[in-house]
Amino acid sequence: MPSSRSSGAPTLVRTVTTFSLFLFILGDVLGAGVYVLAGQIAAIAGGALWIPLAVALGLALLTASSYAELSTKYPRAGGSSHYATRAFGPFVGFLVGFCMLAAGIVSVGALALGFAGDYLRAFVTLPTILVVVLFLLVLAALNARGISESMATNRVATVVEVSGLLLVIALGAIVLLRGEGDLSRLTALGTADHGPAAAVLAGSVLAFYSYVGFETSVNIAEETKDPARSYPRALFAALLTAGAVYALVGVVASAVVPTEDLAGSSAPLARVVSAAGIVPPVVFSAVALVAVANGALLTGIMSSRLAYGMAADGLLPGFLGRLLPRRRTPWVAIVVTTALSLALALTGTVDVLAGTMVLLLLVVFLAVNAAALVLRRDRVEHRHFRAPTVLPVGGLLSCLLLLTQVEAEVWRRGLPLLAVAAVLAALAAWRRRAATSQG
Repeated sequence: MPSSRSSGAPTLVRTVTTFSLFLFILGDVLGAGVYVLAGQIAAIAGGALWIPLAVALGLALLTASSYAELSTKYPRAGGSSHYATRAFGPFVGFLVGFCMLAAGIVSVGALALGFAGDYLRAFVTLPTILVVVLFLLVLAALNARGISESMATNRVATVVEVSGLLLVIALGAIVLLRGEGDLSRLTALGTADHGPAAAVLAGSVLAFYSYVGFETSVNIAEETKDPARSYPRALFAALLTAGAVYALVGVVASAVVPTEDLAGSSAPLARVVSAAGIVPPVVFSAVALVAVANGALLTGIMSSRLAYGMAADGLLPGFLGRLLPRRRTPWVAIVVTTALSLALALTGTVDVLAGTMVLLLLVVFLAVNAAALVLRRDRVEHRHFRAPTVLPVGGLLSCLLLLTQVEAEVWRRGLPLLAVAAVLAALAAWRRRAATSQG
């Protein structure tokens, strides 16, 4: 039977176990980013690309501690935007929600470009613009068809993409055991344009992209059997597991493939598979394409549903709330978010768009870490996870540090989005105050 809130309204059934939650978060985090971005990270960090991946993990764990505290303290809440609203009011809450929406749209654009890169060229050579347009149209059609079809596709694709990363690690190990490769590259930190310190920090901004996704798991906290116990364990275990996989991928990729070849490829992990000579490279390219497409599909679903929900709340134009009569999917929100992703993909590059997504999420994570500290004054009756104060403080400072490493081109793309968010947030806050005063 469902549990009940104090008002008597039914709540969701608590059926999600710790292990199920761990798998959910791991599948969300182990996405397409590393398939596409390992080369760009190597271009910044040099052969020691595993170091930014490890540093980014540490920074993600700091912010994850704030999510663990807030999601178990408010297990019925709606995520980052709700925490920010509760701590700082509707202006910041809307700003955070809009940044989440914009980050999703930007990410789909980046993944569309990744899909059109060297992995696809293993099968066919087509104009990038044509591939991006067709890719986004197919994703939009699947999204509009229905959530059940999309989730069924996701379950299969998640198994494929995780298997692909494990395959890279295994094949890389085989190459090294044969006495091939160069382990000395693993300590070569930095490039001609980036000294060691700058390489770690700038590389971590891109590497951070590979860990995002854990923040969406707060939405199923209410369905977890014992969120105060299960959610922190599942969250930290999933991030640590993902970090170990990413670090091993970085190690074998750098040791097996010369840094200059890795840095110049939009299909960096395929170089590892090719060097092993055991699995045909086209097989792995197919795996990578599935991973990239799955990441874009999941993010596209999140973005369109978030736009739909914000429209239903009166925070975005009402036409975004229109549904297909039979499918009951938000077709206008899907069309608009897809069109924006297309515009970004056709005017940007993978690394700049990935950096823009990280910029937007750093704003979100700043607000969440600050909210965790501010809401310490809010007492609740039930047991919940409480992070040591140093962790949300560290998360706050780490976000500020990463923001200083965001490149100028990324700021040029991100600042207009933040400006639009601020204007809409001010309007939303004004409307809420006006409605309150009239009530």
